[in-house]
Amino acid sequence: MYFKSTFFEDYQLNEKRVTLGRTITETDFVVHAGHTGDFFPHHMDEAWCKTQPFGQRIAHGTMIFSIGIGLTASEINPEAFSKGYDRLRFVKPVHIGDTIHSEITISDKADAKRPEMGTVTEHVEIINQKGEVVLVCDHLLLVKRKS
Repeated sequence: MYFKSTFFEDYQLNEKRVTLGRTITETDFVVHAGHTGDFFPHHMDEAWCKTQPFGQRIAHGTMIFSIGIGLTASEINPEAFSKGYDRLRFVKPVHIGDTIHSEITISDKADAKRPEMGTVTEHVEIINQKGEVVLVCDHLLLVKRKS
């Protein structure tokens, strides 16, 4: 992790970056359930899941979001502030042993309310080891313009 100043003018539409991967473990399931209180059997009850059409435990969507977004934080931009996330969708299930990585594409740039700032949209796709998109969202950034 390191600091790199990137101003609004430096972002280029369709510019893409890809993160390293992260394998999802049973410990991730247990820790996330403890943090959130979400102990639904879909995530925690291996025996019950074997009786269901999906056949195995499914990762919490919020956990995959957190881990996938965390993977994108390898570079700290002191010129940008996160405004939040839009259009979040859980596309496919993730299971214990799956490895995910994130692919981030600059999909939009626009003026902000404050003239010294601009808005940048990063389209984020979280992808499993099979190359399948498992989660998608748009990350909205408020970014300083060059003086």
